[in-house]
Amino acid sequence: MKLADFDFDLPDELIATRPANPRSSARLLVAQGDGIHDAVVTDLLAWLRPGDRLVLNDTRVIPARLSGLRERDGVEGLTQARIEVTLLDPAADGCWMALLKPLKKVRDGEEITFSPDLSATVEARKDGQARLRFNLTGSDFDTALAEAGAMPLPPYIAAKRPADEQDKTDYQTVWAKRPGAVAAPTASLHFDSELLALLREGGIQFTHVTLHVGAGTFLPVKVEDVTTHRMHAEWGEVTEEAAAEIAATRAAGGRVIPVGTTALRLIESAAADGEIRAWSGDTDIFIYPGYEFRITDALMTNFHLPKSTLLMLVSALMGQDTIRHIYAHAVEAEYRFFSYGDASLLLPPCKSDAEG
Repeated sequence: MKLADFDFDLPDELIATRPANPRSSARLLVAQGDGIHDAVVTDLLAWLRPGDRLVLNDTRVIPARLSGLRERDGVEGLTQARIEVTLLDPAADGCWMALLKPLKKVRDGEEITFSPDLSATVEARKDGQARLRFNLTGSDFDTALAEAGAMPLPPYIAAKRPADEQDKTDYQTVWAKRPGAVAAPTASLHFDSELLALLREGGIQFTHVTLHVGAGTFLPVKVEDVTTHRMHAEWGEVTEEAAAEIAATRAAGGRVIPVGTTALRLIESAAADGEIRAWSGDTDIFIYPGYEFRITDALMTNFHLPKSTLLMLVSALMGQDTIRHIYAHAVEAEYRFFSYGDASLLLPPCKSDAEG
């Protein structure tokens, strides 16, 4: 299975830099088996059934992008360097692993100042990353980070414009609860309170799980044989209550539909033996064609990058030829792509349909 199998041409003008307003007015491509239908997100209820369960990732994106100054005494006096920091993963001892640009401008033991209240000491550097210990912890750190940080927009948006105050709302789901992500579960950005109320009235059920999306979600696949790619691990949790809700829906004949690839990867990780159970820990599950889905019946997701692991995931769900057809239609119909773009609802034929 080659990386080139997951490539496609995407016009640059189809990459969205701002979300639809209101959120639920985004376009929705519905792929049901081999058929494709053009709709909008507010039409979602027409494609769902009473008793279906949407699985929602309640992670909260932190303003993980920081700009600071490193000061150093030298032979010519005090020198400064501007250091751009992107937080990646928290450690158990309160430190953070981070990307620093330029990394060569800092040494172990040096301090980077981000605001009058927030600074960090470089404790170590390894594999292109740095280990930072901040001067604040807990709620004090959260408050200072909210003041000094910016939302960590994906590279393909950040290359077109800087993050601003609007992104602190736009790049956050309406049900975001547990801080820790450095990227949003973007399929969930299409939901607002009005759409949630409409779905509840239509008999749709909801379950919240948590997967703290890491910057690894944007790392390119660098191997030609995609089966040898290794995923960046991310922390997630499926509670006892969430597992019980999902199991009850399956037992009653309802469909389990993750909203976003992050929720999908998490519930599949929590069902290693085929049954959904309470689970927490790091997952590096990699889903590509040939994978047998254990819990997932369908998926709502955005349109993904060429050659990405997320494109491989949707190809596993729908089939590679079907996904090629879907994406060709999306490009021709000028759907908006990536994190702030439009959505798709992928409804593969159920096993009984396929066998019949």
